[in-house]
Amino acid sequence: MHKDITFLLNPSEITAGTRGASLGPAALITAARKNKSKLFGEHEIVAIPDCNYLLDRDTKYTYAKNIEGLTEVFKHTADKIKDIYNKGNFPFVLSGDHGSAGGTIAGIKSAFPDKRLGVVWIDAHGDIHSPYTTPSGNMHGMPLSTALNEDNLPCKVNEISSEEKNLWDELKGLHGITPKILPEDLIFIGVRDLEEQEIAVINRLNIKNFEVEEVRNKGVKTVVDEIIDRLHTCDLIYISFDVDSMDPVYTSHGTGTPVDNGLFPLEAEEIMIGLTKSGKVSCIEFVEINPCLDEKINTMAEVAFGLVEKLVAEVKA
Repeated sequence: MHKDITFLLNPSEITAGTRGASLGPAALITAARKNKSKLFGEHEIVAIPDCNYLLDRDTKYTYAKNIEGLTEVFKHTADKIKDIYNKGNFPFVLSGDHGSAGGTIAGIKSAFPDKRLGVVWIDAHGDIHSPYTTPSGNMHGMPLSTALNEDNLPCKVNEISSEEKNLWDELKGLHGITPKILPEDLIFIGVRDLEEQEIAVINRLNIKNFEVEEVRNKGVKTVVDEIIDRLHTCDLIYISFDVDSMDPVYTSHGTGTPVDNGLFPLEAEEIMIGLTKSGKVSCIEFVEINPCLDEKINTMAEVAFGLVEKLVAEVKA
């Protein structure tokens, strides 16, 4: 377990369908200051450049919107993740939208190419589309497919351009490691809003999803124990936490694609702390806080900050 934490701020929001997620990392810092917390003053903060200027231009690609910018974001993210590991620190990533999480995974694998990586994806959505299957072209629905090197061609509905294909293949092949994770090393928690193409690929790859009802029926401790057992052959675990995994009734609608009937904040906290206690968690990422959509002022960021603060304490314990 790394003892020193580096916060990596990644304000990219070029893969989301709504605007405002780029303000999420700053909203978290604002929540800390409101609570008079010095957390972000006590740890190194590193920011990566974004390509959000692309949002002010017409998109060039129908089925992989802003992919040319996402390619750059992937590279910046992966390089900074590797740098943080080289310093012996623990990367705690605070991102805008979820699209760049594939770059985080690429960075972990670049730093530890011989280590087997497990991914715990806590989210309302599967994010396992590809340009061949996407109904929207928004690439925050595709990061897991880049890590799995998965096009889901049996469910193909789109004819993509040769340039889109080349850029998509570049994303999947970043740092020359494909695939970066195996389907059996991917665990979903709370996923409850899926398109038919995603359901098909999840079933074909036999990816486990601990639905909210299962978490409630079994209890958090049992679910955490099952996840750790399922990932027992993995050397490292990456937790990717989308705030829309939580029930908006108990947080807010301050995220791009809120979905009802999600996790309670306490359940999310207990899941992530339980996983971190395993000693295998090597990176944590929070995504999709959008203060522009928050009907309760900055409540989503405040809830998320409470989780961040407790996870930092656990990582350092």
